[in-house]
Amino acid sequence: MSLKLTEYEAKTKEEALNKALDELNLSEKDIIYKSEEKKGKLFKAGSCIVTVATIKDIADYLKEELKELITNMGIEVNIEVSIREEQINLKMYSDANNILIGKNGQTLVAITNILKQIIYNKLGKYPYILLDVENYKEKKITNIERLAKRVAREVSKTKVDASLDNMNSYERRIVHNVLTNYKHVTTISEGEEPNRHVVIKYVEEKEKKEEE
Repeated sequence: MSLKLTEYEAKTKEEALNKALDELNLSEKDIIYKSEEKKGKLFKAGSCIVTVATIKDIADYLKEELKELITNMGIEVNIEVSIREEQINLKMYSDANNILIGKNGQTLVAITNILKQIIYNKLGKYPYILLDVENYKEKKITNIERLAKRVAREVSKTKVDASLDNMNSYERRIVHNVLTNYKHVTTISEGEEPNRHVVIKYVEEKEKKEEE
């Protein structure tokens, strides 16, 4: 299966993009596209070519690419695909979940990066992908949120800042989001990848309101 790409040409990028959206009857959030300026010849103005793929076509294409990738690993897998706003959600079910997840989710992250790169190579942009194995990430999100709240309660009580273990950007964002409105604490990320982590810091409520 190949990814369906459609080209639209007009005098400007905006005109070409609007032409694509009109013909596809979609909004810009429903597509991923790249644009390329086409130089004009003598006495002829240049133009812009917009290459478009719909999020739905990308989701279907990634499902097939993912299935082929996992099958080549010698693993039978069923894949559910859904789209929520601009995010493509791919959920895998197999008898080898631990292999697909890997240590601390590293295999899952690696597969996600492969899928993103496939689309980047075609369109020059990374799609929003959430790849999961059954409910692994859902459970992980819950565990991270619980940890963040527990540590935040200790920081609020003791007024002593606390550093969490190293986390990837996705995990750190979970911590920042869940503690956004938490009283008497604020969060910052420190360190360099792959040793970047979240620090939960104590603040007086008055100071926190001023920062917001």
